[in-house]
Amino acid sequence: MELFGYPLSTIYLGSFIVFGCITFVYILFGDMLDAAVDFLHPSLILSFFTIGTASGYLLEIMTGINSWFIMVFSGLLSLLLVTLLNVFVLMPIRSSEESLAYRDEDLKGRVGTVLTSVPTDGFGEILIEGISGRISKSAISMDNKPISQGEKVLIIDIQKGVVSVMRYEQVEQTYIH
Repeated sequence: MELFGYPLSTIYLGSFIVFGCITFVYILFGDMLDAAVDFLHPSLILSFFTIGTASGYLLEIMTGINSWFIMVFSGLLSLLLVTLLNVFVLMPIRSSEESLAYRDEDLKGRVGTVLTSVPTDGFGEILIEGISGRISKSAISMDNKPISQGEKVLIIDIQKGVVSVMRYEQVEQTYIH
């Protein structure tokens, strides 16, 4: 079958190359072009046309099936694959956390374990465990009392990446028991 004087396979191939290039450029610069509507996201539209033209080209070249059937089948296949892409890849990515990074202020009030003993007027190291992983921080004693390795500490303050801590046993005895 011919369209505009060109074989349909040529049109499919040309469209595939164009949409493939646009998709590649969108992947590189897409963060600058946030979509206003979720269900018409540019990545879905570009994926639809890229998959549709690629499957149309392959079916035109490899089979002798009617061109109208190939066009409909390619459209349906593309719709199915783009729907699966949206449901199983893009929607979970959009709803996930943007980053596992934390702010220093988020550490206040958390409990950690002393890795390296904290001397009276010096620095030690503590380990803070959480759902997203482990964080190691330099620490000083809030009340200038030494804290031994393995003890639980409560983070009171943080300045310039160094946490001020105190023994957790005092807080634990007072408020938990």
